[in-house]
Amino acid sequence: MSAALQKALDEGPMSRFQWRAIAVCVLLNTLDGFDVLVMSFTGKSVSGQWSLDSGTLGLLLSSGLAGMALGALLLAPQADRVGRRPVILAGLGIAAVGMMVSSASQSWEQLALLRLLTGMGIGAVLACSNVIAGEFASRRWRGLAVSLNSTGYALGATVGGLSSVALIDHHGWRSVFLVGGIATLLVIPVAFFCLPESLDFLVTRRPARALERINAIARRMRQPELGELPAVRAGDGHRRVGFRTLLAGGLRRPTLVVWGAFFLVMAAFYFVTSWTPTLLVEAGMSSSQGLTGGTLLNVGGVFGSALLGALAARFALVSVLRGYLFAAGVLVVAFAASTGTLALAFCLGAVIGVAVNGCVAGLYALTPAVYAPQLRATGVGAAIGVGRVGAIIAPSAAGWLLDAGATPRTLYVATGAVFAAAGVLLFAMRGRTAKPQVASEVPLPAA
Repeated sequence: MSAALQKALDEGPMSRFQWRAIAVCVLLNTLDGFDVLVMSFTGKSVSGQWSLDSGTLGLLLSSGLAGMALGALLLAPQADRVGRRPVILAGLGIAAVGMMVSSASQSWEQLALLRLLTGMGIGAVLACSNVIAGEFASRRWRGLAVSLNSTGYALGATVGGLSSVALIDHHGWRSVFLVGGIATLLVIPVAFFCLPESLDFLVTRRPARALERINAIARRMRQPELGELPAVRAGDGHRRVGFRTLLAGGLRRPTLVVWGAFFLVMAAFYFVTSWTPTLLVEAGMSSSQGLTGGTLLNVGGVFGSALLGALAARFALVSVLRGYLFAAGVLVVAFAASTGTLALAFCLGAVIGVAVNGCVAGLYALTPAVYAPQLRATGVGAAIGVGRVGAIIAPSAAGWLLDAGATPRTLYVATGAVFAAAGVLLFAMRGRTAKPQVASEVPLPAA
């Protein structure tokens, strides 16, 4: 885009239009938080109806995450070709259908396949909404904007946990999926009318009516309109980008570090959020107390993501994120020893929610800064996809280990070590995040 418009985005005050775009992204992530963790809240009821063992329940917990990996790897990169907005709308449609049909599933195999479909839609929405939130935020508030996006995810998971207790008690587990699907469907028109296309995409890819669309956004940001599209070097706007580009030249090291951090953090995060309600019940709590413990994790997450964003506005994001990772490691180990005392377990659960959700929010905020606009959705989608591999492995592996005789305490201690390992890995990110640049001046490595 023009240097003046880029400077207005990076250095100027945030307009109401920019905050509104970010608010829509937060709403999308609120629904995604509900949809992703719905299996965690209904797991005990589903397992009871179909007499599932821990290993099979682990597969059900992982099936939605596998879909998210596919969505992030296969659908999200299309946003660098056709636009962020169309991919988000398509992802919402897929997720809505998957959730509603899940409510009528007749076997755990059917439910697993439908969770896979739902996850594909969610994976596309998560990757693209985080990109848009970052692209419409100023440099100072970019970390907060993406962190608020993750706050929406934690808020949706919290609402899901609270509503699941009432819905399951009165209408059974199927009602939780149906309500989530209807809510996702209702948000599609909101996204259609209120979510803008990425300015970086409009400048670099130049779809039909690009100048008109850019000027419409500039007016809503109260910035001067462009008389013509800025010049780009021959081929840059339509050069093919792909996963090989992420591992080319100077991008290789930061890409591998981001992938490694995502893998470790997502594995640890989804073990904690997926299994905590069930493991609390196995530790002697009632089903309602187990759901309450899982919900408190997400309540803490609302504050953890927002706090990380506020800290990132004052301190280096990578340093704040490392602090969160080490804190999460310590707290998870402490939680493993607290399950015998209800009040202590609930208090630590809320504090752990602050830490572990902040870790995920920090990675989402850090990753877009590594990549130029032309491959930002591809880069974020790839990182999320790799992270989902860890998320897929962790719940299933936990189920198999429990069946083999492992104790919940052992699994929580191992999870604490995983968080700490991710913190150590991020020391390799020092000085590696990209500085904001004018999109037309960013060269791409050869694909």
